[in-house]
Amino acid sequence: MVRTGTDVDAGLDRVRDELGNLMTAWVGSLAERAGDKLTDMTDRLTDVAEHGGSLGKEIGLGLLGGKSPAKAVLSGTAKSVKDSLLGKAKEAFGGGKKRASGDRKVTNIIEVLDVGVPVRTAYDHWTQYEKFTRFTKGVRNVSPHDETTSDWKAKVGPSTRGWKATVQEQIPDDRIVWTSEGAKGSTRGAVSFHELAPNLTRIVLVVEYYASGFFEKTGNIWRAQGRRLRLDFKHFQRYVTLTNEEPEGWRGEIRDGEVVRTHEEAVEEEESEAAEEGEEEGEEGEEEAAEEEEGEEGEEGEESEAEEEDEEEPAEEDEEETEEE
Repeated sequence: MVRTGTDVDAGLDRVRDELGNLMTAWVGSLAERAGDKLTDMTDRLTDVAEHGGSLGKEIGLGLLGGKSPAKAVLSGTAKSVKDSLLGKAKEAFGGGKKRASGDRKVTNIIEVLDVGVPVRTAYDHWTQYEKFTRFTKGVRNVSPHDETTSDWKAKVGPSTRGWKATVQEQIPDDRIVWTSEGAKGSTRGAVSFHELAPNLTRIVLVVEYYASGFFEKTGNIWRAQGRRLRLDFKHFQRYVTLTNEEPEGWRGEIRDGEVVRTHEEAVEEEESEAAEEGEEEGEEGEEEAAEEEEGEEGEEGEESEAEEEDEEEPAEEDEEETEEE
């Protein structure tokens, strides 16, 4: 069937009509949406005028700058949402409002290792803080001030941290409890030593780490501090187990952050106790030797008596033979 020019014109007219209807509906929809936005804006303006209040800084500046009410509302709302999100992010990572001291997040680190040395050897090695730089990867420098305080510098990831440590309690061959304060965080920790056998010691390390600042809290999410501490703890285990060096540990005692017995006093007491034990052992040894001597003398006396009896018996026999003759 062949279409004529009249049929083609009729088809084009129909297409134009449909397009016209579509454009009319679209324009009507846009007008309706714009009308709703303007109505909402009008209601807000009326509410502010009658009851007081504020449109918001960004909306007000938009209106004063010549923007249409609809654009002012949209831009102001978007800015408000953006500020809200940024505020929540800053608050989560240390910016914005500061957390109360009781709300600080804490990283708990608990590690247990066994070392093949006597408990005294393990403890004495731990008290030699200035030698930690020899075998750990994180500790850069330790500067003791006195028996209870020392300054530490350590490397965790790409940054270096410094803090001041204070020993709160220290009992030889038993445990050490400390606290530390630094610009990027604080800690509370305890290490205890437990004898499993004459040449086997278990060390239990417990640390609470409180991060401060944006980067520290970011690192805290990835547990960078905990990984560094665990690795250096294992380095301590390796060093103590394999070294041939005899440690000269600090043998004093600390209670409530105060030295109640100095290193010299503790060493003197240990030496006096060792001397007393030596004297007791010597006395016991002398008594045992005396008992042994008495036993030997008794045995010798019995042997001599037996020999005398043996000598007397032949003499009696000779006398009897003489009488018979």
